[in-house]
Amino acid sequence: MSGTDLPADGTPQPAPPTFGVPAHDALILSGGRSSRLGGEPKALLRAGGTTLLARTVEAAAGAGQLAVVGPEEYLRASGLAPGQCLSVREDPPYSGPAAAIGAGLDALDRAGAGAPWLLVLACDMPGIAAAVDALLKAAGSPGTPPGTSLLACAEGRAQPLAGLHDAAALRAAVREQREAGGLENLSVFKLLARVQRREVPVPAGSTSDVDTWEDARRAGAVAGPGPSNAGAPEPQQRSTYGKPGGAA
Repeated sequence: MSGTDLPADGTPQPAPPTFGVPAHDALILSGGRSSRLGGEPKALLRAGGTTLLARTVEAAAGAGQLAVVGPEEYLRASGLAPGQCLSVREDPPYSGPAAAIGAGLDALDRAGAGAPWLLVLACDMPGIAAAVDALLKAAGSPGTPPGTSLLACAEGRAQPLAGLHDAAALRAAVREQREAGGLENLSVFKLLARVQRREVPVPAGSTSDVDTWEDARRAGAVAGPGPSNAGAPEPQQRSTYGKPGGAA
């Protein structure tokens, strides 16, 4: 109903409030082994002629600063240009999503990122743009308390790798886990154990991820040209990708 619409009794009604997109930075995680795909990198599967990594970067285009955690060669293979995002790798490689989040936060901090919200996405959800829209709308609406992690929830299943987090709370959680024994092989749910969480309903299918070739078939994703994880050399920790002032 618009501000000029009238209900049945003719009483004018105010227009519903609108909310701006909250300022946010973003992390995209692209460094898994893709073991159930035989080492074919999920990030480089193609759907609609575009790699899943490039689709995810596009979904996060509203971020002030963007860091991709994974092999730098995936950025080149996806047609992403130096300066479009920061590139960093968790240490050691393949040490899990919490370690990747920690490495990405470190890269953003070095680049001077300071938005109040942090979008964290895995790179293997072809329909993620719709979930991102829902998360940003939820963060910009009243009633979302400070210190909250918003997790996308489709069809009753929360997706820990599709979340919009209070950046200060997430940084505190990373710091506490590092002091308690480290982030290596830690799940995102364990990383967020002491963070207030809220599930945000998102469109069905928007967080469906690609773990197997059957998943890829359902998503219309196919293998594309590019490096394989099988026998690939370990990527360098320093990167030619990055915005001015950032190091990765």
